[in-house]
Amino acid sequence: MTEKRHNDPERAAIRRRQVLDAAATCFRRSGFHGASMSQISKAAGMSAGHIYNYFDSKDAIIAAFVEDNVARVMEIIRKIESQPDPLQAILDDVEQSVPENLDPDHWALPLEISAESARNPVIAALSHDADRRTRARFLAVLKVGRAMHGLSADDATVEGRMEAVISLYQGLHLRGVCNPHIPVAALAESFRIALRALLFT
Repeated sequence: MTEKRHNDPERAAIRRRQVLDAAATCFRRSGFHGASMSQISKAAGMSAGHIYNYFDSKDAIIAAFVEDNVARVMEIIRKIESQPDPLQAILDDVEQSVPENLDPDHWALPLEISAESARNPVIAALSHDADRRTRARFLAVLKVGRAMHGLSADDATVEGRMEAVISLYQGLHLRGVCNPHIPVAALAESFRIALRALLFT
C-alpha cells in the first residue's frame, strides 16, 4: 500500500521523498483531514496526478511515515545495542533524547498519526504492527542489558519496564503540546532518575 513499483527506483525514491516532505509540512499545519492532496501536490511542486504515481492515497502516505519511523527507532535501538552497556547507553542519551522528543518538529506528525490510528482501522493496524516490531527488538536489548547487571530478565519483568520507558518518552509529545515552556534541564534530570530506577532495579 505504501509504494508503487517504478522502472527507475532511484528517481522514484527521490520523488517519493519529495512527496513525503511536502505531506509532513501540510499534515503538521492542517492535520491529516485538513490537508488535501491538492495542497500536498502544491507543496511538493507536482500535480496531484503525479503524486498518485507514487502513493494511492493519503492513507498510503501515512503508512510510509509509519515505516520511516520504524526505521528511525530501529536505528536508535541498534546504536544502544552496539554499546558495551546498553542500559547505561539509554541513560547517557537522556540529555539529547528528551529535548528531541519535546521539539514540535519531532512530535507533531506522530501525534497526528496516533490520532488517525484512533479512528482509522487501517492506520491502526499499521501502527500496531510497527509497534510490535520495535518492541520486540527493544525487549531483546533490555533483556541482555539487565542480564549483564545480574538483574531479573524474565519476560514479564522486562516487558513491564520497557512499556514504562516507552510511555515516558511518548508522554513527552503531549507535554510538549500542553507546556511549551517546560524546564528541559530539570525534566531531563528527573528522566534520568526514573530511567535508572526502571532499568537498574
